Amino acid sequence: MKNISDIIEGYLKAIIEEGSKEQIEIKRSEIAEKFQCVPSQINYVINTRFTQDRGYLVESKRGGGGYIRILRVRAHTKADLIEHIIQTLENGASESVTEDIVFRLIDEDVISKREAKLILAALNRTTLAIPLPARDELRSRILCAMLLTLKYEKSEK
Repeated sequence: MKNISDIIEGYLKAIIEEGSKEQIEIKRSEIAEKFQCVPSQINYVINTRFTQDRGYLVESKRGGGGYIRILRVRAHTKADLIEHIIQTLENGASESVTEDIVFRLIDEDVISKREAKLILAALNRTTLAIPLPARDELRSRILCAMLLTLKYEKSEK
């Protein structure tokens, strides 16, 4: 069974996909009321499920007429997306950042769910059983190597 965060995420993504501009403007209190949860639950979903690494930009305006705007950002090509991700990995990659990147690669049809499972298994903290910050640096280097392989495989087709 899905938890409330998954349900809210699915609802917001469905609204974004329906729109032609790939963006939505919401009021946190209205969404919280719709799902009968506290507004902080909406904050949690937006802060964890709509990150830059997952391909979203979030803007917010506080106050009585406040809103939260969620914008879906897509690269022009899969190669451009991979190149952009590689540039963000220069300072290492935590496990949560890696998961966000992999989810985005699935969403953008760059990798399959099976490939995602393989990547996540290879890069999780139990597999890379070395202390931080070396673990994040190693994870980043391995992920970059995988992404470069994907980039050149995709451009050859």
